[in-house]
Amino acid sequence: MSIPIAIVFGLMLLTIVAHLTGGLRDSLRLNPARLADNGRKEEELVQLSRNWVQMMCAFQLVSVDLVVVTTILYFLAFSPDLIQRYIIALCVSAVFFALGIVWLLQLAALKRAPKDYLLLSHWSFWFLCSALVFWGAKDI
Repeated sequence: MSIPIAIVFGLMLLTIVAHLTGGLRDSLRLNPARLADNGRKEEELVQLSRNWVQMMCAFQLVSVDLVVVTTILYFLAFSPDLIQRYIIALCVSAVFFALGIVWLLQLAALKRAPKDYLLLSHWSFWFLCSALVFWGAKDI
């Protein structure tokens, strides 16, 4: 068993719960139907609604990604018979690292204030997971 990878597995389970509860709640609040009484034009609401549905679908795709990565982490942490565990762990670590980089790039592309880098600090979580999986890969 790899303790660092088991820790990331536990963190990812918590991430799934947070994503499906808090994230879903926040996303549902953005429903354009709630704006209908604010003097918006009908065609603008139709376009906003279409964009919102697309965002909700993408949100659920992320849910699938989280479950898949968490399942892989489970097998890496608790299944010593899994072949190519070291290579798989390095790939998962690279994915987490890429998520952190992309998060930072997106904040930069949107020209967010430095305060937002702290308030929207998901990037630090991804870098932590990347480091722990990389460390845990040495044990397997």
